[in-house]
Order: sequence, then structure tokens, then C-alpha cells
Amino acid sequence: MGDDSEWIKLPTDQKCEHKVWKARLSGYEEALKLFQRIKDEKSPEWGKYLGLIKKFVTDSNVVAQLKGLEAALVFIENAHVAGKTAGEVVSGVVTKVFNQPKARAKELGTDICLMYMEIEKAEVVQDELLKGLDNKNPKIVVTCIETLRKALSEYGSKIVTLKPVVKVLSKQFESREKAVRDEVKLLAVEIYKWIRDALRPPLQNINSVQLKELEEEWMKLPSTPPKQTRFLRSQLDLKAKFEQHQAQGEQSDETVAAVDPYELLEAVEILSKIPKDFYDKIEAKKWQERREALEAVEALTKNLKLENGDYGDLVRALKKVVGKDANVMLVSAAAKCLAALASGLRKKFGTYAGQVVPTILEKFKEKKPQVVQALQEAIDAIFLTTTLQNLSEDILGVMDNKNPSIKQQVSLFLARSFRHCTQATLPKSVLKPLCAALIKQVNDSAPEVRDAAFEALGTALKVVGEKAVNPFLSDVDKLKLDKVRTIVLEASRVSFLQSSAGPSKKSKPTSAVGGKTKKNLDNKEFTESELSIEVCEERAASVLPASCGQQLDSANWKERLASMEEFQRAVETMDKVEMPCQALVRMLAKKPGWKETNFQVMQMKLHIVALIAQRGQFSKMSASVVLDGLVDKIGDVKCGGNAKEGLTAISEACSLPWTAEQVVSMAFAQKNPKNQAETLNWLANAMKEFGFAGINVKGFINNVKTALGATNPAVRTAAIALLGVMFLYMGARLRMFFEDEKPALLAQIDAEIEKMQGQSPPAPIKFTKKSAAEEEGDEGEEQEEDGGRGGGGAQDIIDLMPRTDISDKITADLVSKSGDKNWKIRKEGLDEIAAIISEAKFITANIGDLPLALKARLSDSNKILVQQTLTILQQLSTAMGPGLKQHVKAMGFPVITVLGDSKANVRAAAMTTLQAWVEQTGMKDWLEGEDLSEELKKENPFLRQEVLGWLAEKLPTLRTVPGDLMMCVPQLYSCLEDRNGDVRKKAQDALPTFMMHLGYDKMDKAAGKLKTASKDQVLGMLEKARALMPAKPAAPAKAGGGRGSAEPSRAASGLNEYLEQLKTQISTCFAKWLQDELFHIDFQRHVKAIGVMIERLESESEATISCLDLILKWFTLRFFDTNTTVLMKVLEYLKLMFAMLNREDYHLTEYEANSFIPYLILKVGESKDVVRKDVRAILAMLCKVYPASKVFPFLMDGTKSKNSKQRAECLEELGCLIEGYGINVCQPTPAKSLKEIAVHIGDRDTSVRNAALNTVVAVYNVCGEQVYKLIGNLSEKDMSMLEERIKRSAKKTTTAAPAKPSATERSQREHPTNPNSTFLRKPAQEDPNKLKIMYRTYRIQARQNAQHSEPSHPSIPKEFQLDLDMIEMDQSRVCELPDLVQHELDELLEPIMIPEPKMRSVSPHFDDLHNSTASTVNFVISQVASGDISNSIQALAQIDELLRQEDKAEVMSGHIDQFLIATFMQLRLIYSTHMADERLDKKDIINLYSCIIGNMVSLFSMESLAREASMGVLKDLLHGVMILMLDKRVEDIEDGLQVIRSVNMLVTRVLEKSDQTNMISALLVLLQDSLLTTAPPMFSELVMKCLWRMIRFLPETIDNINLDRILLDVHNFMKIYPKEKLKQLKSDVPHRTLKTLLHTLCKLMGAKILDHLSMIENRNESELEAHLRRAVKHSGNVSGLKSDRGNEKSSLRTDQMTKAKVSDILSEIFKKIGSKENTKEGLTELYEYKQKYSDAELEPFLKSTSLFFQSYVEQGLRIIESETRIQTSAVIPQHGEDFSLSSNNEELKPAVYYERLKILRQKQGLANNSKQRPPMSSLLSSKPPVASSTDMLHSKLSQLKESRELYQQEHNTHSYAPTQAHTRSASPAGNLDDLKKRLERIRSKPQ
Repeated sequence: MGDDSEWIKLPTDQKCEHKVWKARLSGYEEALKLFQRIKDEKSPEWGKYLGLIKKFVTDSNVVAQLKGLEAALVFIENAHVAGKTAGEVVSGVVTKVFNQPKARAKELGTDICLMYMEIEKAEVVQDELLKGLDNKNPKIVVTCIETLRKALSEYGSKIVTLKPVVKVLSKQFESREKAVRDEVKLLAVEIYKWIRDALRPPLQNINSVQLKELEEEWMKLPSTPPKQTRFLRSQLDLKAKFEQHQAQGEQSDETVAAVDPYELLEAVEILSKIPKDFYDKIEAKKWQERREALEAVEALTKNLKLENGDYGDLVRALKKVVGKDANVMLVSAAAKCLAALASGLRKKFGTYAGQVVPTILEKFKEKKPQVVQALQEAIDAIFLTTTLQNLSEDILGVMDNKNPSIKQQVSLFLARSFRHCTQATLPKSVLKPLCAALIKQVNDSAPEVRDAAFEALGTALKVVGEKAVNPFLSDVDKLKLDKVRTIVLEASRVSFLQSSAGPSKKSKPTSAVGGKTKKNLDNKEFTESELSIEVCEERAASVLPASCGQQLDSANWKERLASMEEFQRAVETMDKVEMPCQALVRMLAKKPGWKETNFQVMQMKLHIVALIAQRGQFSKMSASVVLDGLVDKIGDVKCGGNAKEGLTAISEACSLPWTAEQVVSMAFAQKNPKNQAETLNWLANAMKEFGFAGINVKGFINNVKTALGATNPAVRTAAIALLGVMFLYMGARLRMFFEDEKPALLAQIDAEIEKMQGQSPPAPIKFTKKSAAEEEGDEGEEQEEDGGRGGGGAQDIIDLMPRTDISDKITADLVSKSGDKNWKIRKEGLDEIAAIISEAKFITANIGDLPLALKARLSDSNKILVQQTLTILQQLSTAMGPGLKQHVKAMGFPVITVLGDSKANVRAAAMTTLQAWVEQTGMKDWLEGEDLSEELKKENPFLRQEVLGWLAEKLPTLRTVPGDLMMCVPQLYSCLEDRNGDVRKKAQDALPTFMMHLGYDKMDKAAGKLKTASKDQVLGMLEKARALMPAKPAAPAKAGGGRGSAEPSRAASGLNEYLEQLKTQISTCFAKWLQDELFHIDFQRHVKAIGVMIERLESESEATISCLDLILKWFTLRFFDTNTTVLMKVLEYLKLMFAMLNREDYHLTEYEANSFIPYLILKVGESKDVVRKDVRAILAMLCKVYPASKVFPFLMDGTKSKNSKQRAECLEELGCLIEGYGINVCQPTPAKSLKEIAVHIGDRDTSVRNAALNTVVAVYNVCGEQVYKLIGNLSEKDMSMLEERIKRSAKKTTTAAPAKPSATERSQREHPTNPNSTFLRKPAQEDPNKLKIMYRTYRIQARQNAQHSEPSHPSIPKEFQLDLDMIEMDQSRVCELPDLVQHELDELLEPIMIPEPKMRSVSPHFDDLHNSTASTVNFVISQVASGDISNSIQALAQIDELLRQEDKAEVMSGHIDQFLIATFMQLRLIYSTHMADERLDKKDIINLYSCIIGNMVSLFSMESLAREASMGVLKDLLHGVMILMLDKRVEDIEDGLQVIRSVNMLVTRVLEKSDQTNMISALLVLLQDSLLTTAPPMFSELVMKCLWRMIRFLPETIDNINLDRILLDVHNFMKIYPKEKLKQLKSDVPHRTLKTLLHTLCKLMGAKILDHLSMIENRNESELEAHLRRAVKHSGNVSGLKSDRGNEKSSLRTDQMTKAKVSDILSEIFKKIGSKENTKEGLTELYEYKQKYSDAELEPFLKSTSLFFQSYVEQGLRIIESETRIQTSAVIPQHGEDFSLSSNNEELKPAVYYERLKILRQKQGLANNSKQRPPMSSLLSSKPPVASSTDMLHSKLSQLKESRELYQQEHNTHSYAPTQAHTRSASPAGNLDDLKKRLERIRSKPQ
């Protein structure tokens, strides 16, 4: 029970993830009950379990898992958000449930999968189940197949995509597991039910036995198609229909859509498999070789589906065989190959159809059946890849051939082709010339030709109907016409017989029509029948006060007015459903009705009409009661406004098109000109408010013409104004209706149109209530169909125009005249054509042979005629309108060819013509097929740049494009590398527009087929284009010309819906007066409302927070207002509101953030600077109330905008976030985010490029060189820009001061928080009294009281400084040699109290965000690695505060690795960035180094914490500090040598206190890495010295070391560096080091060492074991090693220390002392050696050296001895301030302080260097003398003299004796003499 008490009181969601299975079981049971209780699918309670559902299904305990599965199923069934979990949950079910032995678990898992499919996640479920088929566990595979089968059985083939399932069937049939094969067999049977024979081709390759079994199972299946029995949530209507049929016992009329087997097949690539010698063999003289080549290709083309590629060469080769080969057998084989290619490529073969069809048609002259049959198959297959329209010219060209076989076969081909056509694909323009040719053949002498022609005509008659064909058969006599009809009847009989076996194909269109009708019924408007007056009075009386009805017809106007007021109040309070609208308006029309004489009563009455129309279910019947009265009062001065309000309300209820037609006809039925004028004015305004969609121009165009001819000028003016509004929607064609008007009136119309030129129609602000959704859908469909053509208004006009058929006027003589050899006659022909078109004005699409004539003239040698032809084509576009579509292929593409003309004026005319045609036809027909790609293949630079520029302009305006656009991509890539610069530029401009429709993946795949050199270049351009890719245009608004925003905003058509929804939500939260203000039309009322909200923000802060989501939504709407005043007021409020939220410690919810932030980011790209500034301020405040990591993705989305300002600003903000919150703010991952950011470096806009570069530089400042890995591959140009920017950022200085500022100025100057910052969102405010944190004795030292701190930057203290310049320049008085300033040293004897450091919080949100100790420590540690030095120092200060207090130091436990990682990251940052940054004060860097070293020493003084450091972390830490020790730049900085000395001591501490196993392992790995890489030799030496030290510790530590791990590391080392390889190294020290380690271990452990090889695999192969065995054997049985561990040192020293060894060691040490680089290290080792071996004689080694060298060694040992004495409180002299702290808190004696003082004096040149040297043996015990103040100057001179001697000695004797540690460099003699002279002058000054 004790265990239960821990979890039993936990909340349900916490129980569900508890580690105890019983707790989880209990949690699942509670969750199940909770899920069953929640009724609201959108309840926030569901969100708590969103991340837990996967754990429900993957629970490791079987019992708990079953309950979890039940709970998960209920969750998925009821939760609105369940769809988000589909991927992870189904994946968990597949891997953790389907392998369970319990059937119940599998059953629940299957139910979960099927339930996800029900909630619209079928695709995700299917993908996961298909992945499960690759699992190695057969149980999982079987259950996945079973689940797929059940899904298909229940949901049908429309929901389950069969192609990927069929693809894996063959593989599963080959499974070794019988259960898998049996289950996949059942699945194949289930699939066959749905797609029947389409399944056969993909399964042809499976085992014949299995195929036979399948065939048997398929034969047993019923012939009736299966039905869907389970439905998606979106298929509720289908479900209801299915249940209805089930209840009535009827069969559903739903049929399963036929599946094309071709779609289920995998495409096969054959081009690469064609024999290399094919093209040589196909040209061979021997027919046998040609046959071999064809047989090879025929075998390849037998694949039913071929991968697309460039088949041009192959098709041309086959075509040549068909056309020219004399061997009919080869002709037949080539034709079969062509047929197979066409069948395998389908539409993709259409590109080559035009090349081979003429050849095949000509080849029909062959009479051999096998050849004819092969040719028929080929041309039939080719026809299916193209259209009859494309082949018509080639067919007509051979119809007049003299060979009857050709004529017969062409007619038969037409008959077969017609059967595949419909009325839409067989237009009259194509049918007419074909019928004319066939009619000629009906009279042919050959009977087979006549029969074939009859069959073709009969088939055409059956397909398109007699109405379409009969006009072409007028010249056919009755007998022949009867024969044609007989063929039609026979075909119909065959068709009937076939239809009796199955459903007719025409049932599909019928069902489609039915579906549309159903939709119309669903959206049917409210209608009602006419009510009698008695019924109306009865219904009105039930809802109106009694007095109201009595006073309606009172003679007293005041009573009538009172009655109206009561009427209005009653209407305002009435419920919409209960309001009897017709009864109420009939009561209003009751006497006096609309003849009311009192204007006040009349105004009230008209207003009530508007109210009823707005608030009730207002029908057209009700409208008809009041419209006459409203129109009668519309011209009234006092009541006209109310009448217009009523008409607008009725338009909202009954639609504007209907209302406008009624109102205009009523107005012009009257004779009142005032009413007519005001009606037209109202209509003009209503069109602007409602848009032009659905307006029936026919309904009132004649009345407008009447108004234009009215005698009253007001009516004419109103009519002209209305035409101006209509022009916005209908365009220039509107004027065509009025060309017959008088010139004066026409001039007025033109003037009004001129005013409207350039204006776009306003977005609609009012909508018809009942049909808004329907209209939007219809509009979208129309836009889709038009392919980007104009809106519906223009189409209405075109439909109104009467059209003339000019085909009779395009005679053969006119066509031949236009093609005459004489250019003048050709010109006459063109003039006649232009006159015919001009005279007809509007023509039908039937223009006879005109296309062929005009096409020929476009390639005319006379450029004047080419231009004239282009002008005619422009005329055609205006005259023909949309009918022009069918002539795009014949006349449109030849216009594109003209774009390649060398003359600019001809190209300009061609482009104008092209634009005119596209305006009529849309883009769809131009992009279909291969014609456009063929044009781009022409290597004409003019053609290419014009076409690509045209595409770049048009493609962004299209919502969809045909897939054939992909054919143009290879040519686009070719243009990217064109020699012509203009072509390349246009291709680059077009690239993003292609990608917008085709997608990056497809274009990337297409680029993969390029050559390597081209591929790299193109891929770079694709990456850039990806960033510039425009968004697809949004669905069009309801207004004809209005366009919605392509950004996250909704289109204008949806605005009303959102406004209404927001109004409803706000109505329960806001005061009524505030609601009215917020939703008022006048923007000034909005400003007023925001002002009030600002005033009450503080006083009503709680209310504001409670309604925050609604407030943010309303302000989001204001972002789309164009009024700057409103926008600025909005931003002002938002700044105040976010400041208030921050003060209240409120954090935005996900819902609030998602509804606001994306729209705020839109405004960051505003053109006005003041707006952008405010938005940036809001974004900065936003991060205080919403996590920066969640703001980051919104900003990333903002970088994808087309607005360059927005992209730049978002990138700048991203940089701010990275600098402020570190690299982890990048979501979802830093690598992914930075790759997207880096793409913008190649942006065309300079500001975007700079912002992207600055952002990446900000990342570099945070994580250094790692940034190059994160950003991925950049182009060479972009990378060079980035590298240059990084260099500049490092070199840039913060200020360009003319002289070096003083220390005081430096401290008082304001400087940015991070000197490397690229972004400074706000200037950093530094407190002038803020403590400067200093480090002494590796501790953080801070002052408690700010007033005691020195404001100036500390320098060398004056007490220890001799300023010779100051003394020399002082003329005021003569002074004697300066004495030392006397200090009271008593204070030194007092214990030092270290005050609490006073510093600002690391983060302004530190206390808010990090309440727990662990999170606080984590946060502070994260700041240690900050790129900002001050932040890092402050974080280190806080950590040091913890480490200094023993009772608090344990808080760091568990965080040691984390802290050490942050530390060595900071060391890397200093090494790579800060040291190279000239802007930084190097003293700040020394400060930082001191802080780090201080922390490390403190940490490694505590053994319990030090031992927590892991091996990997210790390795990196040692690497960092060793790099620091070797950094020459540090030595050049003041106090840098002392830092290095301190690091040396730190390393010693780390080696001693760390876990010895981890330390030795780390050193071995570090040594291995240093030898493998090009590390400096000194680095390896340092590592080996550390190893020697560890070896020295082994006798004491051997019991605590994990020898198995150490030997494993040695083994790994020896694997990489075997003995032979080690010996090959330049130095033998690594080999000796390893050998020493192993020998020491063997001596200590003896033969037992061999028992510690357990972790090594293949011990026998290990070189280590052999080495150890030899070492054990050699060392013998050393008995006393382990028994007397305490005396081991002395025993080793006395028993085994030989003189030779002593000599070697001392020689090595003195060698180091004589080396410049290692002198300090040598002295340290000599001191340590002397300490261990006190009896060692050094004199023999010093005899041969110079006196100076001996002096140097003695002095060095003395200094080391002094430092060692006070090691626990050693001082780093830095900036002249000294504070010490004993590491073990013991009281320091006065002698220690005197010793410290002496050292300081020596360092500052004040020590008296006595010439008397004590003997070497007494160095360690003697105390150095303290220098007196009188010897100060002599000391200085002595020091300089020694330096000079040393300098000379080095250059004369080539000795390597180094300078002393504190001596900078040898000074030349001149400087010494100069110094002497200056001192003499000082002495000689008069007293």
C-alpha cells in the first residue's frame, strides 16, 4: 500500500505515464471513463492526452496495454484533435500490438487503424501499414495485410489507394511464411472484387501455381460489384443513402469506378537498355542485322508501361524503317514497336505523333494484311496519345490520294477514331473538313473506299448527333444518306446489346448532373406562397401589440407614428424563425400603405421594411409586396435614403441580380425621372457593395439605353455613372453596346470610362445570405475552368453578343489570293479578310479555311504582311471571343514562332497578339501538349527570351496548370545555360514560377538527368528559386475582379463569415456600445473604440485577459485595413497590452498565438518605417509572454513571403532570437532552420541578403565553426559572401576613437552586451555602479557595496610603479628618489571576509521561468557558453558562489558534465572568436579566462563533485585547456603568462581529483586523437606528461581503478597504433609512455593483470595480451608491491632507482630548462624531482653550465618554492588588485602574507636580487630576502643588465637558456644607457 500511496492521488494523465504498471492500468481505466463522458469533441480536455495516446498503445505491460488500446480507440472516435496522432499511434500499433499473441489486442489494433481511416486519415494509416510489410516479424506482416484487406472491404477502393498495395503483392507472394502467402492471397481476392481484370497484369510474374489458385478464387466471386459499407465522417450523406437502401432492401445505384490497369503498373526505363549498336544496325545493308535491332527494341517495348524520356531518336529510326524499308516484315516489326511505344507512353508519346502519322498513312498503300494490320494497330495506339484536331491536317492531306488503299484505311481509321470521341472532343471545326473529304469518298469508284467512308460518316453521326452533322450532308443524295443512317442503327443495336450486359457509360454524366441538382436543392433559397390578407392579419396580430394594428390606418399621423414605433420594437425583439415576414410587410402596405403623406411615418415604415428583410426569412414573394413602394419613394428627398436602405436589405435577402432586374424594370415603367435617376444611382452603389457576380446584364441593358436617351439630364448622368461602375467589371467590351449612340453622348461615356481606367473593382462587403457559399463555389469552378481568364462579367457580355458566321465569305479564291506569289496580291487578300472580320464585329468560331491561310502568312518573307497578319489575328481574338480556343494549335503557336523574328517591331506585334489571344482563351490550351516545349527547343535567343518572359508573367496568376508543363522543364534548364545573357536572365525569372506549379521535387528530379556540370549549376539555381517561389493565387473573391490575399489572410469572399462569427462570440463578452463601435463601417469609430480600450486597459486588465483571444482576433482584422490612422492606433494598443500581460505574468495560449502572430508578421513587411518599427517592438515584447522557440517557426514562415521587406525583417528578428536565446531557439532543428535561412543569402534583394548574412553571423558568434555544418551546402558565391561577412564582423571596431581612451572613460562608456552582436534590438543599459567582477586565487571576488568599488578600470597600482616619464616632466619641484608608499600591513593579518557578489540577474525572466533549483542551475550553466563575455562572467560568478559554500555545492551534483561541456565550449569560443576580435579588450578575455580557471579549480577541489565528470567530458576539457596553454596569443597579452601558469596548476588538480579510471581513459583517447590528427607536437607531449603523472599516482590509486576499462582503451590504442607503427613515429616517447603504463600495471598487479582483459573481444588476437604476458614474466614475482602500499614510493626509489635512470631523468629535465618553449615546465619538474629525491645530487649537472644559467635555475627554483608554499591561496596578479582565499579555509599566518608581498614586489621590479646564491641543496628550505626600498632603482638596472647579458649569451654562444618568466624580452644596450641618463638628470635637479 505504501507504493500505491505514491501514485493513487496523481491526476489521470500523470498516472498514464507512471513507471508502475498498476498506476498506468488505473490511469487507462480512468481515461476510458473520462473519454466516454466527454460529449464535446472540441473540449480542451482532449488536448491533455494528445501526447500520451502512443504510450497507451505501446505499453510494455500486456494487461495495461489492452486497457490502453480500449481507451485509445474511444479517444480516436470522439476527439476532434485525434487526427494529429495518427502517424505515431498507427506506427506503435504496427510494431507493438500486431506482434502480440492475444487476439483481443490485434483486434483492438485493427479497430484503431480503421477508426483513423474513418476520421479522414486513410492515407497515413495505409502508409504505416505498408511500412509494416517490411517488418521481419511475420506476425506483424500478416496482421498488416489482414488490416489492409478489412479496410478495403469496408471502405472500398475510393478510400484505400490500390496502386501502392498492388505494388507490394508480388513480393509478399514470394514470402517464406505460409501464413503471409495465405493472407496476401485473400487480399488479392479482395482487390479483384473492386478492380477486376485490372489486377491481372501486375500479377503476371508471380508463381504459376499461385496464379492458378488465384484464378480459381476469382472465378468463384459474384459478378455484382462490391459496395462500400463503412463511411468517412465527410461521407455522412452517402452513409444515410446506404442505410436507406438497406432498410428498403434495394440495390444502391452506386457503381465502382473502373480502374485503369496502366495506373497500377510500374514504369520501366528502356532507353538505357537499347543496344549500343542499335542505330548502326538499323541502318545496315543486311536485312538480318536490321531485324536483330528491331527484335531487341520490340522485346523492350513489350513492357506495358514505359518511363518517360527522350524517345526522339528511337521514333525517328522506327519511322524511317516504316517509310523507306523495302522488307515488309521489317515494316511490320517497326510498326509494332511504334504501337507498343505509344501504348506504353500514352499521352507522353503525343510529342512524336505528328512525326510518324503522315508516314504511317502513306504506308497504307501496302496491301499485305500483316503490314496493314500492324499499321492499323500503330495508328490507333498513336491516336489515343493525341487529339483528332492535331492529326486533322495530316489526315486531310492524304484523303485526296489516288491510291484507294490509303483512302480506305484512312476512312476506317476515322471511323475507329470517332468512336473514341465525344461532342466536346469532336467540334464542328474539326468535323466539317473531315465530313467534306468523306463525302467526296462516298462517290469514289472503288467500293471499299465508299464503304469505309459510309462507316466513318455513320459513326460521326452517332457520336455527335444529326443536328451537328446534317448541315455537312446537304449535298448527299437520299440513298447514300439512308445507308449512313443504316450504319447508325446497326451501331446503336450493337451498343444496346453491349449495354444489357453492364451499366451504360453514360450513367456517369447522369449521376454527375444528379449530384449538381442535389447540391442546388441543399442550397435552395427560402420560398413561400402568397398569403391572403386575412391570414396575414391573423399572423401579424399574433406577434404585434393590439394597439399597433388598430392605429396603423388611423387618421391622426401621430397615432400612426406611435404605431410604427411599436411595430419597430416588436420586429427588433422577434425571433428570426417566428417572424412572419410576408404578413408584416402586407400590414405595412395596408392603407394608407405607400401613399403615406407624413414623411416621418413613411421614413419609419421604410426602415421597418429593411429591418424585416435583415432579421427575418425574407422571400421574393415578400419582396414583391414592397418593391413597388420602395421604388416609388426612392426619389423622395426625405424618404429616399430609407428606401435605398430597404432595397439593399432586400438584395442581401433575395440576391442583387434578382432585385436589380425587378427594381430597374419598375423604375422605368414609371414616368418619374427622379425615381429613375436615383434607382440607377442605387444600382451603381449596390454593384460596388455586392460585386458583379450573377448580374444579368440583359435584364436592364435596354433600360440603361433608354436612360441615356432621356430628356432629363439627371437620368442621363446617372446612367453614365452606372456604366462607369459596370466598366470596372466588364472591361472595354461594354462600350460595344453603345457604339450606335450619338457622338456627344458617346464622348460622355468615354470620359466616364477614362476616369475608371486603371482602377480595380472593390472587394465586396455585402453578400446574399442564403447563397454566399454556393456562389463562391461556382465562382471558383468557373475560374478554374477559364484557366486564369477574366471574370464572369466579361463572359456575360460575350454571351449577349449576336455572332455572325463568316465561313461562307472565306472562299477558296480568297484563300488562294492570300497565298499568291505576288506580295501585293497577298496583301489584297489580307485586306479583304480584315474587312470581313471588321464588318461582322462578332463572329462564330467557324471560319472555314482561314486558319491555314493566316498560318502561312505568319511565315511570310515580307515582314509587313507578317505584321498585318498579326493585326488580323488580334481582330479575330476580339471578334471571336472564347471560341478562339479551338484555333490555338492551328494559329496560336505559329504566333509564338514569330516571337523569334530578328526585328523588334515584329516581335512586339507578335507579343501583343499573343496577349490578346490568351485573354480570350486562358492559358490551359497553350500549356497542354508538347507544342510549347517544341517552340522552346528552337535555339533562337529572341524566341526563348520572349516566351520565357511571357510564362514568368502568366504562370503566377494561374491556380492550376496542365501536367504537360513538365515537358518544358528540360528546355528551361537548357535556357539557364544559354550563351545569350538575356535568355539566361529570363529563364532565371521563370524558374520560380515553374516551381510554383510543378513543385521542387519534380524539378529536382528533372535536373538529375542533366550532365554533372550542368546539374550542379541548375541545382544551385533551384535552391535560390525555392526561396523566391511565389504563392499560388487564392480562390477568387465573389466580385468579378476582386482578388484575395495570397498570404494567411482569407479571401474577401470569406470575410463576412468570419465577421459574423466574431460578432457572435463578442456579443456575450463586450458591452453593446463597444460592439457597435468595433463593427461600424466608419474607421473613425474604430479609432474611438481603440482609444477607450487604451484608457481602460489597466483598470480592466483581468477582463482584457479573459477576452484576449477575441481582442486579438479583432485586431487581426484591422491589420487588413488600409487606413494608416487605424493601424497606428492598433499598434499603440498592442504595445501597451503586451506590456500589461508581461507585468501580469500572463503567457499566451497556443490558440491565441496562432490566431494573431502570423498576421502580425505580415505587417512587419509594411512599406512605412513607423509601422515596421512598432511591429518589431511588439515582436520583442511578444517573446516575454510566449516562448521564443514557438515564435521562431512563425518568423520562418514569414521569410517565405513574396514581400522582400517582410523577408528581411523576419530574418533580422530571427537573428535577434538566436542571439538572445541561443541556438536551441531554432525549431524544429537548428540544421533545418539554418539551411532555410542560408538560402536567402542568394536573394535578389540586397536587404534580404544582408539580413540573412547577419543572421548566420549571429549563429557563428554563438556556436563558431559549427555554423558551416548547420547551413549545409551553399553556392561558391554565397559562401564567399558569408565568409567575408564573418571576417568583417570579427574585425569591425565598436568605436573609431582617435586616441586610446583612459581607464575611466572606458568604464563609463556604454557598450553592447555582446561585442560580436549583429543585432541590437535594444541598447544595453549598464548601471554605472555595477560591480566589475574580478577573479583572484581562482575565486570570484566581488564587493558588497557599490560605492566602495573603483569606477576606473584597474591598472598596475601606483604603490608598485615607477613612472619615469612623470618624474622627468615634473618641473615644479625637485624630489629625491621616490620612496615606497607606507601601508598598514595589520589589515593583511585579519581574516578576509568574502562578500556576496552583487550582480544583475542573468536573464530578466530568470526568476519567472526557473522556479526550481535544478532548472535554475541548468539555465545558469547554459549561459556559461554564451557568446557575450559579460553574460558568461556573470553566470560563472553565480556558479562560483555555489561552489564556495560547502552546504550549497552539492546542488551542482548531477550537473557537472553539463557545466564542463559549457566551459570547454566557451574555451573554444574564446580561442576561435574572441581572441581574433580586435574590438574586444584583451583584459576582458583575461578576466573570462580567470573566471573559468577559478571555477575549475574550485570544482576540482571537491573530490565528490570532481569524480562525477565523465570520460568524454574530461577528454574535451583537457583538450581545451591544453590548447589554451599552447596559444601564443595569450602569452602576448598582459598577465597572459600568469594565466598559463594557472592552467598548469589546474591541470594538476584535475589529474589528482578526477575519477582515475575516467582520467586515464580520457588521456589515452586524447593521445590517440593527437597522433591521428595534425595536432602540434607540443600537444602530444602535454598529453603524455599528464599520463606520466597519472602513472606516478598508480600505486595509491590502483585499488580504485577499473583495470578492465583501462586495458580496453589500451587495446583500442594498440589496434590503431601497433608496436611497429608506434616505432615509426618521429618521437619514441608515445611508445615509451605506453610501455611504462603497462609495466607499472604489471608490477603492481603481477599475473592478476591478465584477469582484467574481460572487456576485450578476441583476446587471442590482441597484441596487448602478449605484451602483458611478457611484462609479467620479465618483472617476476614482486611480493611487496601490494602488501605495503604505503611505503611503495620509498621502496621503488631505493630498490629500483639506478644511477643510469637518475642521469636520464635529470638530463631530460635540464634539456627542457634549456629549451625556450619548455623552460617553465622543466623548472617545475626539477623542483618536483628534488622534492621526491632530496638526496639527489645536482652539482654534477650544473658544473658544465654558465654561471648565469646556474643563477637562473636557482632563482627559478626559489620562485617555484615560494609559490608552492602559498599554493592554496596563490595570487594571479591582474589589474593590480589582490585578494586571496585559502582553499581549505585554514587560517593564514603573517609569514604567508609577507611572502606574497615579496613576490609582488619582485614581479614589479622592486626585488633586490642578491648576488650571493645559496647552495642548491638549501633552495627548498631557505627563505628569499625581502628587497629594501633603497635598492629599488638598482634592482631595476640589475634586471635590465641581466637581460642584456642573456641576450648576448644567446647570440654568441647559441645557448638556449631562456629569459626569466617575468622578463618580457632582452632590451638593447641603447635603452639601458638612455635609462641611466634619465635617472642621472633626475638626481642632478637642484633641491
